[in-house]
Amino acid sequence: MTLKFGILDQSIVFPGHSPAAALANTIKLAQLAELLGYERFWVSEHHDSGHLAGSSPEVLIAYLLARTKKIRIGSGGVMLQHYSPYKVAENFNVLASLAPGRVELGIGRAPGGLPLSTKALQPVETAKLEDKLTEVELFLRGPAGEGHPHAGLKASPIPEQPADIYLLGTSVASAKLAAERGVPYVFALFINNDPVAALQAFDTYRADFNRENGGEPRTILALSVIAADTEEEAIALAGELKSVRVTLASGKTVNVGTVEQAEEFARQAGETYTAEVRDADITKGTKETTRTRILEYKEKFGVDEFIFTTVVSDFDKRVRSFTLLKEAFEELAV
Repeated sequence: MTLKFGILDQSIVFPGHSPAAALANTIKLAQLAELLGYERFWVSEHHDSGHLAGSSPEVLIAYLLARTKKIRIGSGGVMLQHYSPYKVAENFNVLASLAPGRVELGIGRAPGGLPLSTKALQPVETAKLEDKLTEVELFLRGPAGEGHPHAGLKASPIPEQPADIYLLGTSVASAKLAAERGVPYVFALFINNDPVAALQAFDTYRADFNRENGGEPRTILALSVIAADTEEEAIALAGELKSVRVTLASGKTVNVGTVEQAEEFARQAGETYTAEVRDADITKGTKETTRTRILEYKEKFGVDEFIFTTVVSDFDKRVRSFTLLKEAFEELAV
């Protein structure tokens, strides 16, 4: 059996460490991922955060491309609703020109921060994400055509191999958008750990997929995983992490990591809210245990690939976890 795996690193600033140390560890993990034979390495976008250092994935991707040789490097993801599609296309066209065939543009729907950072990033009303996605797809591949408000405009340089687009999400709505555009879809189960929602999203994506451009549905499941040498160690490393789903009075929902973050999100939004606290969904255990559960996920959701993230604070244990995961499936292929 051949399965493709990637790593998503959120550049977490663990207690007692600095943001600079978190970013340095991200670089080391990208190099490890390449050495171990992972398919891709993605970095995330978060704003005004004391515990997440990656606020500018494009900048970090450029550095990672320079410090690696062949692994695909991408965003997981760029929060397109905050930005000019034209500028995002320029950024990724430069990256794709510097490292042909190695750049991936994962696009997220979440704000990547609390309401104050969203207001700072979007000082005026912006277009819908659907419209911005149309624009960025256009500019990644060439000049705007006749009838476009910016006809003839190019997001220079136009690369021979534009960055591949992926749509990230946690709902049926994001699955529908990915299907309409005929792009790969990534469901973040580590954010929304509702298996029913994940199954509905994947089923919707496959059923509605637009094949006009000759493509086929391509599904990726993003999991939080901890592999260790013993079950007891894996359980200890996972701790008692929670997932909190916030629903504002306006109906808007967002997933955060703590009740305190939920309170702050609602305060900044100026709305009342409800919060549903759930145990974080972490696939944990020995490499045999984690392999079994990952294969169960593949069977249940019918996904083509996986991308793993982890919350382990000890860097050496993180390295061990990703190493064990790769070993688990290499053993299966023998």
